[in-house]
Amino acid sequence: MLPKERVLAIFEHRPTDIVPTYQAGLSSRVASALLGREAYVGGGIQQWRESKALWEGEAAHREFRERSRQDAHDLANALNVDYVRPAYWRKNEKPTRKIDKSTFMFGDPGDAWYVMRFDPETELYQVVDSQHRAEPTLVDIERRVEALETSAPRHSPTPESFADSAAALEVFGHERAVPGGGVGICVPREAVWLEAVALRPDLVARHLDAQAERSVRSIACQAKMGLRFLQGGGDFAGKNGPFYSPKAFHQLMLPALQKVSAACHEHGCFHMFASDGDLWPVAEDLFGASGVDAFYEIDRQAGMDLRALRQRYPELTLLGGISSETLHCGTRDEVVAEARSALEVAREMGSIMVGCSNQIVAQTPIENLMAMLETVNEHR
Repeated sequence: MLPKERVLAIFEHRPTDIVPTYQAGLSSRVASALLGREAYVGGGIQQWRESKALWEGEAAHREFRERSRQDAHDLANALNVDYVRPAYWRKNEKPTRKIDKSTFMFGDPGDAWYVMRFDPETELYQVVDSQHRAEPTLVDIERRVEALETSAPRHSPTPESFADSAAALEVFGHERAVPGGGVGICVPREAVWLEAVALRPDLVARHLDAQAERSVRSIACQAKMGLRFLQGGGDFAGKNGPFYSPKAFHQLMLPALQKVSAACHEHGCFHMFASDGDLWPVAEDLFGASGVDAFYEIDRQAGMDLRALRQRYPELTLLGGISSETLHCGTRDEVVAEARSALEVAREMGSIMVGCSNQIVAQTPIENLMAMLETVNEHR
C-alpha cells in the first residue's frame, strides 16, 4: 500500500499492510539532529525566527517562509511518515521594537504592549513583560461575538488560504497523506470566556456557531483542493479534566461540532479533533454524538489510553500512543516499551496511526528519539 492509502484505510476502518505513522511535531533542535543542519521547524523558536525576519524586512521574511516550508518537507522525508505535517508555528506580527537579539516588543509603547523573549535552551518564546488595557469584560466579548457573526457569512477562503497544505499536496500528494485545517472549534481560554460559560452561555453558543459557519466555508474550499483530513479542535482540558462542565460541553460545544462534522461528511472529508488532557468526562459527546472522525494529540499521561479508546469508540480513528513526556523524561527502555505497546494495539485493533502525540520538546535526548523511530520502523 502507498502511505496515503494506509492513512485513508484507517479512517475508513479497513485493514492495512503495516501500521501507518506520523509525528505531531518536533523542536528545531531535535529536527536539526535528524537533518544534520539547522531546521526551521518547531514551536516558539519558529515564532521568534518570524519576529526577527519581520523586523529585518520583506526579503528576510520571504526567506523565512520559504526555508520553513522546505524544512517541513525535508523533515517529513527524513522521518518517512505516512502523514505529513505541512507547516510549523507562526507569529505573523511585526514587532514594534527590537530590545536585543532574543527580545522584541509588540503593540503600542505608549498604550498596550507586551515583550517576548526567546530561550534557546527550551526553544520557548514567551511574554516576559506587558502593559495591557483593562481585562476584557462580558461587554467586550459580546462585541467580539457580534463582529465574528458579521464576518462569518462573508468568509470566502481560497486555496491561498491553505498555502502550506497546498504546497505539501503538490510535493507529497501522489504518495503521502496531507492534512488541511481551518475547522477549529473551541471556547477561548481567557478567564472572561470561562466566566461567560457560566453567566452568558448564550454568548458562548453564538461564538461557537459563528466559528462553525467559518469552518463550513473552509471545508468546501479544501475539499475542492483534494484535502480530506481536516484538523481542528482546541485545547480545553488538563490532567484533571475539562475546564468547564460536561453539561456546558453538551449544550454549547456539541451543536457546533455536529455542524462541522456534517459539512465534512457532505464533502467527503474527515473531521479531526485535538485537545490535550483528560477528555473522558465528555467522551460520549465528543467521540460519539459529535460525529468527529478522529482524535489526535492523545494525552496518554492524562489517561487517554489507545486500547480503552478503541474498545469504547470503534468508529473513531486515533493518532498517537507515544507520549512526549516519556520521550523527554523516560529511559530508552521506557520509550521502546511505550512505542511497542502502541504498535501492538494498532496491529491488533486497527484504525490507529502511531507516533508521538504532541511536540517532541527541545530537551528530549536524541537517543530517545532514535529509539522511538527504530522501534516503530522495526515493529510497525
